[in-house]
Amino acid sequence: MGDDLPDDSPVRLAAIRDMPLSVDEVLAAVAHPAAGGIAIFAGTVRDHDGGRDVAGLGYSAHASAEEHLVAVTDRVARAHGALAAAATHRVGQLAVGDLAVVVAVAAEHRAEALTACRHLIDELKATVPIWKHQAFSDGSDEWVGSP
Repeated sequence: MGDDLPDDSPVRLAAIRDMPLSVDEVLAAVAHPAAGGIAIFAGTVRDHDGGRDVAGLGYSAHASAEEHLVAVTDRVARAHGALAAAATHRVGQLAVGDLAVVVAVAAEHRAEALTACRHLIDELKATVPIWKHQAFSDGSDEWVGSP
């Protein structure tokens, strides 16, 4: 992860994984003695989308996705003065209820932590090249976020 990041980077963890994600791991990664607030977002696979029942889905990522994840995590954390930030995203086949993404930000105050966490998940979804392939119970499917 991010060997090219400066030593003062607030990024403590940024990874694309093909195994189950851990909220505890992400939370531990952002632990900081000066933090008055830690905000965490855990995105899960839901059982519906757009009025259709979801049977499962798969995430695919471009080879550069982890590099982009590190960069966006660093950029957002610095923009909000975060003390520490972490982001993990899953690839591969997921079932309803599985964790798909976990991000966390530690800051001196809760407002900054909450704002930074919201921006981190929004920027991750908008800019990191990860694509979702949803399979619906009726046999149809769709790609989301593909180029």
